[in-house]
Amino acid sequence: MKLLLSILSLFFALNGFSQQNSSALKFVNPSSVATPKGYSQSAQVDLGNSTLLLISGQVPLDKQGNLIGKDNFSQQTEQVFANIKSIIEEAGGTMNHLAKITIFIKDVSKIQLVRDIRDRFVNIQAPPASTLVEVSKLYRDDVMIEIEATAVIPKK
Repeated sequence: MKLLLSILSLFFALNGFSQQNSSALKFVNPSSVATPKGYSQSAQVDLGNSTLLLISGQVPLDKQGNLIGKDNFSQQTEQVFANIKSIIEEAGGTMNHLAKITIFIKDVSKIQLVRDIRDRFVNIQAPPASTLVEVSKLYRDDVMIEIEATAVIPKK
């Protein structure tokens, strides 16, 4: 996260981003996913001819904040990708605009399940860049997977 913030700071500095140009950065909580407390579900950065969409780590919650797939890794993974898809679509993009995902799972032996579900959501001919990290714990004990994402959505 520190690296991402450093990269964004450098980008903004090189492109003259300042408080006077705060419209280049917009924080959004799409209606299709649960409203978080203390952070935004996404940040949209105006790059001129496209929008950089930074999506907070998505967990298997529906838009009311209910856990989907208690004790079911496949259902949880499906919900996480559905949340990412909804956020990208509400920003005007498609899953073809997905540039990068970072996957955090508690059990790396489930990687093939993640891949199988991911491949139903992404362009498998040109898949996004990806990182997978096995973690010992996520923010809740009943959450088995979290995925953060970055998309670049061209302006029409």
